[in-house]
Amino acid sequence: MSYIEKKYTNKINEIFEDLATLDSSLLNQLNKKSVKNINEIAKICAECNKKINLILKKFYPEIKEMKDKLSIKSTLKFYYDLINKLTDLVRNIEEFKKIDQEYYNKLIEFVNQKEELISGKYKMICTQELTAFYDKNSRDNLERILVEKIARKNREFFTFGSLEQEIRKIGEITGANHISIKHANKINKEEMESAKSLIIYTISEHESIDKLEKIGMELKNFLESKKYNAVIRPGFVITNAELLPDE
Repeated sequence: MSYIEKKYTNKINEIFEDLATLDSSLLNQLNKKSVKNINEIAKICAECNKKINLILKKFYPEIKEMKDKLSIKSTLKFYYDLINKLTDLVRNIEEFKKIDQEYYNKLIEFVNQKEELISGKYKMICTQELTAFYDKNSRDNLERILVEKIARKNREFFTFGSLEQEIRKIGEITGANHISIKHANKINKEEMESAKSLIIYTISEHESIDKLEKIGMELKNFLESKKYNAVIRPGFVITNAELLPDE
């Protein structure tokens, strides 16, 4: 362990000792089960939040030893949840001016079970998170899943707006200077028996035929991702999607 890591681990442990003192103060306030001391509870919550943020921003990033990371992270998890619960308590009291006694009882029980929760529930959660982050096989699997999701999302294109809007957006992004939609009766139905719509697109005169092919392929991929059939022809796409034609 490096000097700086050892120093910061000690700093974190000192802060955890301070938080343990705050735990006692918090239990004292909660056991009163009164809305009148909400300001005191709010102050304790704010102080906990301040100390946790100090650990996260300044000290924790320097900790490399896995055993120490697991211990620290498990304790931090407990305080994340405690701060959320206290914030919720303060919000409810401010809004309703009263709170059910059982609400206090649950919070008291949570604080009293701190060590059990940290060594059990939170340690298990943090072990899984750290394993997923540092284990090469887990990272590779996670990376593969993310790549597949991104690829699938790219194939699905846009998810908002009408089909016609999405088609025009794809055309615009891929370089078409004009897109129009017509009824499929404007073409020979032998091209595609189930054809219902014709998407016509143009490019600038100086651009290559490759650009025209790219636009057609993007539109075809998009329509097929939406479970429609599509056929590409130079300058237009035939589809069985029933699109609203341009006036």
